Amino acid sequence: MKISILTLFPSMFDGFLSESIIKRAIEKKLVKFEIIDIRDFSKLNNNQVDDTPYGGGAGMVMMVEPVVDAINSVKTETSKVYLMTPAGIPFKESIAQDLSKEKHIILVCGHYEGIDERILNYVDGEVSIGDYVLTGGELPAMVISDAVTRLIDGVIKKESYEEESFNDNLLDYPTYTKPYEYDGHKVPDVLLSGHHKNIAEWRKSEQIKKTQERRPDLMK
Repeated sequence: MKISILTLFPSMFDGFLSESIIKRAIEKKLVKFEIIDIRDFSKLNNNQVDDTPYGGGAGMVMMVEPVVDAINSVKTETSKVYLMTPAGIPFKESIAQDLSKEKHIILVCGHYEGIDERILNYVDGEVSIGDYVLTGGELPAMVISDAVTRLIDGVIKKESYEEESFNDNLLDYPTYTKPYEYDGHKVPDVLLSGHHKNIAEWRKSEQIKKTQERRPDLMK
């Protein structure tokens, strides 16, 4: 799989791509990342990519032309293009699962007061990671890239994510490790019983209980 990220700040991704699971997935050639600097597609001498908004208003708006040119520089017939924006559909696990099956996704990071609205003619969708505003689309692009990469076959063990939060619309069950008792708090005895059926039933029951208490909206 290939993930292309279009941004005004390529160096923001240096640490993200050089650590942990993402780094190992790249080394195993399970995923390829491509960071594209939108400024490289500016037709102005100072590499300017933004301008004042028509109709007035605060801030600057990214021009559509350099962004579209950046998209077209990497886009193929199999590419899917997504704009990072708080106006997009809420990102969730089911979307990550769908994206992990694509051959190539292009994530467009806006900045300043956003991108000229005409960019919507050149993307396949808009995605938001929450009902709040960030300084740019770089952090959402990292969140989406991380969630998608870990679902690619071979990146992590399949059973590691099959029982995670949001599968079957349930949060993950509680997990424990040594020591057995800490500060008066003990590990549930069922987890030490060795009875796999009882453990599985306890975990499912705890998933339901946890979801009802913390995210009752998922139960609907």
